[in-house]
Amino acid sequence: MVFGWFKRGLAKTAGVFGGVLDVLRRKGKVDQAFLDELEKQLYRADLGTTATATIIDRVRQGFRDKEVGEEVSAFVRKQLRDLLASDSPGLAYAASGPTIVMVAGVNGSGKTTSIAKLANRLKKDGKNVAVAACDTFRAAAIEQLTVWAGRIGCDIIKQGQNVQPAAVAHDACEAAKARGYDVLVVDTAGRLHTQTHLMKELEKIHTVVSRQIPGAPHEVLLVLDASNGQNAVVQAEQFSKSVKCSGIILSKLDGSAKGGAVFAIKQKLGLPVKYVGVGEGLDDLEPFDPDAFVAALFDKG
Repeated sequence: MVFGWFKRGLAKTAGVFGGVLDVLRRKGKVDQAFLDELEKQLYRADLGTTATATIIDRVRQGFRDKEVGEEVSAFVRKQLRDLLASDSPGLAYAASGPTIVMVAGVNGSGKTTSIAKLANRLKKDGKNVAVAACDTFRAAAIEQLTVWAGRIGCDIIKQGQNVQPAAVAHDACEAAKARGYDVLVVDTAGRLHTQTHLMKELEKIHTVVSRQIPGAPHEVLLVLDASNGQNAVVQAEQFSKSVKCSGIILSKLDGSAKGGAVFAIKQKLGLPVKYVGVGEGLDDLEPFDPDAFVAALFDKG
């Protein structure tokens, strides 16, 4: 990940993390007052209670009554990187046949735009990509994805509004096999995590896809709006109850000061951030890099 690109996108979140950096630059010892203030600033940065408590406990165990200095600062940064580390940072591809990537998210999260960015990136990587318009409850979603597909130059499998999403998913999987697509990215109905009937539709799509193609879906990516902060954690929990999510696309990071919520999501649910969206352009999606993320948070240049 290009550090400069990431730094620009994290400007607002880094501003909040400035409070953490200020604490780590103070003179004095790692006493209870220091730990209390560090805890306050980590929590303020949207890390959530679990991730914050983990870091504070480790600092207490390793540095109690020692001088605050670069060693403590480096330790905290390493803990933050470790919290975000993943055994599966990239997309999981099928061993043979088409790779199916389901994408879910609430209305307004940037889901459809993120799908377009992902398809564009995969196409530039040399993949034969198609998108499936299974968000059939909202006509604008089908139209929007059609426009994006035209700009990208990839196929789109779609039907009319209010057609059963699972039926579109079925046809899309058949097309993927027949036409030899490398990757099929499946849009799903934008829904609130509290809408039970729409969450059931998500489960149906998952079931249909798994029947059509062995091992599918190979990825279930959840798009989360970075500006939602801790509410994004709640959304991730609810979606994971309906389908087993494999990773996160964090959207709108450039407009948010709450990017620290990724630590809470990873700590609580074990879901890695796979891509980060910054800006509205088709190229404004980058694979997530924990090292660059943490470095950008603490960079004051």
